[in-house]
Amino acid sequence: MYKVILEVVRVPQKCAANYKVGDKIVVDDASIDLKESTNVCLYALSSLMPYLTPLSRELAENDWMSKVAELSCQDPHNAVKFKVTRIRK
Repeated sequence: MYKVILEVVRVPQKCAANYKVGDKIVVDDASIDLKESTNVCLYALSSLMPYLTPLSRELAENDWMSKVAELSCQDPHNAVKFKVTRIRK
């Protein structure tokens, strides 16, 4: 199992959640760790959700998901970019 840290690395001019570079969403097991997370945007979360379960599990070396390094929210013009870090538990 892995803890998944999604750290904001790029913020457009306008962000509904007022994210700033360095803000984080920390996912541990099936929960968002609210003590470690800075802010949780529902718009961003809806885009990130399909990746969270596989990223929190062991992946085959050749699985493309194991190479995911960055994700973004769904706004095509103002997408916040998140760096993906996986920490083995």
